[in-house]
Amino acid sequence: MVLEDTEQELIERCQRGDPEAFRGLFEKHKDMVYSVALRYCGDTAIAQDIAQDTFLKLFSTIASFRGDSTFDAWLYRMVVNSCFDQKRRARRLTPLLDEVLAALRTPDVSVLDEVLRSEMSTHVRDVVESLAPDQRMVIVLRYTQGLSYDEIAEILGCASGTIASRLNRAHKVLQRRLSRLAGATRKKQ
Repeated sequence: MVLEDTEQELIERCQRGDPEAFRGLFEKHKDMVYSVALRYCGDTAIAQDIAQDTFLKLFSTIASFRGDSTFDAWLYRMVVNSCFDQKRRARRLTPLLDEVLAALRTPDVSVLDEVLRSEMSTHVRDVVESLAPDQRMVIVLRYTQGLSYDEIAEILGCASGTIASRLNRAHKVLQRRLSRLAGATRKKQ
């Protein structure tokens, strides 16, 4: 049985591509990974996402584990990085949503406004997803990853001016589509 193997044997078998060995590592460490994630974020759904992300990273990088540190230390670092990644993604998307929603909100905040805020965030995501792929990618890299124009240009293999142009076009599309949405929301009020 896999769970009876020593951890080193499981790691070596995983590195050779044995799925049962990976299952054994998963079973042995899933509670620790989930516990760290849950304590970090305080939300069970987000903690499950972080744990899943961690095990996906583990699956794809197990071959690079050289044993310079203990496997537990290596896995802890991986779950911590997944937590930080999740936090960065959430933090980078929030200001964009807050800016858009602030422009759409009336000065008096009510329960209705809070319901509309939730509904609006869904609409904003839908509008971003409807952008042309090149525009959507620069929006994602700029606002959710926080990359500079030069960094995005390097990743996409084009000039910084091209990135500025794509962002400008994307901003205009977002402004046009979201202003229609804002008009429809004001009519509901």
